[in-house]
Amino acid sequence: MRLNDRNLLAMGALVRYPLRTLMMLTATAMGVAAVVVLTSLGEAARSYVAAEFQSLGTHLVIVIPGRSETSGGGLGMMIGQTPRDLTLADAQALLRSSAVKKIAPMMVGSASVSYDGLERESPILGSTPELLDVRQWSMALGEFLPNVDMERAASVCVIGETVRRELLRDQPPIGKWIRVGDRRCRVTGVLGNAGRSVMVDVDEIVVIPVVSAQALFNSPSLFRILIQAKSREAMATAQRDVRRIIKERHQGEEDVTVITQDAVLATFDGIFSALTYAVGGIGAISLIVAGVLIMNVMLIAVSQRTREIGLLKALGARQRQITALFLTEAVFLAAMGAVVGVALGYLASIGLGLIYTDLEFQPPLWAVGSAVLIALACGVIFGISPARRAAKLDPIKALAGK
Repeated sequence: MRLNDRNLLAMGALVRYPLRTLMMLTATAMGVAAVVVLTSLGEAARSYVAAEFQSLGTHLVIVIPGRSETSGGGLGMMIGQTPRDLTLADAQALLRSSAVKKIAPMMVGSASVSYDGLERESPILGSTPELLDVRQWSMALGEFLPNVDMERAASVCVIGETVRRELLRDQPPIGKWIRVGDRRCRVTGVLGNAGRSVMVDVDEIVVIPVVSAQALFNSPSLFRILIQAKSREAMATAQRDVRRIIKERHQGEEDVTVITQDAVLATFDGIFSALTYAVGGIGAISLIVAGVLIMNVMLIAVSQRTREIGLLKALGARQRQITALFLTEAVFLAAMGAVVGVALGYLASIGLGLIYTDLEFQPPLWAVGSAVLIALACGVIFGISPARRAAKLDPIKALAGK
C-alpha cells in the first residue's frame, strides 16, 4: 500500500462517516481553542499590568515607610504607618545622591471637595511640582503646582477632569476657588484625561502642595517618596543611596522599603507568566479528553469496518499497513481539529479585544504551537490502540463481519 493510497483511504473514511468525523473534530478543536484563548487572557493581563507600571514613570524608585520584613506587607505598610515618620526633610536629603534626578514626596488621603453648593468626595494627593514629570502626567488646562519650596504651603490645587465636570460644569476652571476639606484653594490647572493609573484614578483626584496636605490631614508622615533616577543604570545606585541616607538619618535603622519599578514589574511579570502557563495547562487537559474520545470513536469504527479491513488483508495488506492506515486517520482528525481550533481561538481573542478595548488579546506563539503539537500527539497516542486492534483482526472472520 503506497503512501498516497493510504492517505486517500484515510480521507475517504472520514468523508464516509461525517457525524463521527464532526464529533472528533469538534472535541479537538475545542481543546486547541481553549488553550489559545486562555493563554491569550493570561498574556493580556500581563501586558496590561506591564503597561500600567510603565505609566508610573521612567527610572522610578519608590520609598515606602516601614520595612517589608517587619510589616509583612500588611495594613501598616499599605497606609504608611511606621515607628518612625518619613518626613519632608528625609525626602530633601535624598537629593544628595548623585543618582537621583528628581523626587516627589506624596501624601494621600480623602476629603470632601465642594464649589457653589456642589460637593463630592475625592482622593487628595499632596505633592510637589516634580510629580508631573516623575509620573509623566500631562495638563489639559492651566499649570501644575507652583514651583516653590516644598516646605511652603500654598492655597492652590490641580483637579482631575471628573472633578472639573461635576463641580464646575461648563465654567472656566482656572482661578476658581474651591473648598477642599476645611480649606479653600485656587484652581491653577486641570490634569489631562489620563484615566486610571496605578494607585490612583487621575480623573478624580485633587492635587495640593504636600505641606498643605500635611496640615489638612494633620500628619507629618509621608505616604511615599517617588524618585526618578538619572538613568536606568543609575536605579540600583539610587536604591543603595536611599537606604544609606535614610539609615544615617534614622539613627542607624533602615526602616523603609525601597523598591524599583523594574523589580515590581519583574515580580508581576513572573506571576502572570506562571498564570499563563497554568491556564494553558488546564486547557491542554481538554486535549487529552479529546484524545480519549478519538480512541473510543476509532474503536467503534474498527468494529463497523471489519469487512473493509478483511478485504484489505485479503488483498495483501500487512498488519503494519493496517496500523498505519488507522493512525493516519487519527492524525488527520487531530491535524484538522487543531487548525480549526487555532482559527476559533484567534477569532475568540479578536472578539474579546473588541469587547475589552483596554486589553490586548494576543495568544503567544509558544502556546499555539504547543496546542497543535499536543493535539497531534494525542491523535497518535490514542490512535495506537484502535489501529493495533484493526491490524490483528483475522481476515476471514473480518470478511464475514465477525
